[in-house]
Amino acid sequence: MARIAWDQYFMAQAHLLKSRSTCERLSVGAVIVREKRMIAGGYNGSVTGGVHCTDEGCYVVDGHCIRTIHAEMNALLQCSKFGVATEGAEIYVSHFPCVHCTKAIIQSGIRAVYYGGDYKNHPYAVELLQHAGVHTEEVPSTVAIRDSEEETRLMDEMLERLKERDDPEYEEFRRKVDNLTNERISSNL
Repeated sequence: MARIAWDQYFMAQAHLLKSRSTCERLSVGAVIVREKRMIAGGYNGSVTGGVHCTDEGCYVVDGHCIRTIHAEMNALLQCSKFGVATEGAEIYVSHFPCVHCTKAIIQSGIRAVYYGGDYKNHPYAVELLQHAGVHTEEVPSTVAIRDSEEETRLMDEMLERLKERDDPEYEEFRRKVDNLTNERISSNL
């Protein structure tokens, strides 16, 4: 089996992080990388100890959820909190950054933004990144990461019930689920 490329590896990490998001409008994950090492990660969610959008709905003002801290900001703040330098680092984000995150990325000294897909790309954000000489590149994730925890839980529960009943089809279904998972990963590499 071929090794996954670095860009795909870090983008997969960003997609995995987005599964922790508490925003109902859009799940986003971000990973800050320096010298092929992850130095911080973040996902969009509420302030530590605060109410989550998944609990009480989004708090929308002028079309934006003001309860949510963006994934890129959470990753940058994690670096700040623990005294980790971002100068010359790269960031992998599941979606193109908004204008505010773009400004913070530039100010932090990050030299490259790799994003998994477009999302309301603001022309000013694109202009700012170009003017600052920050490399931008779309890197769609080719690693299958399940977005649905419910799907995984349901498959595991069904398999567990077959196993508990000593159902002769358990092993066959277990192999089918494993093969399906492996096929998804292999076809996306």
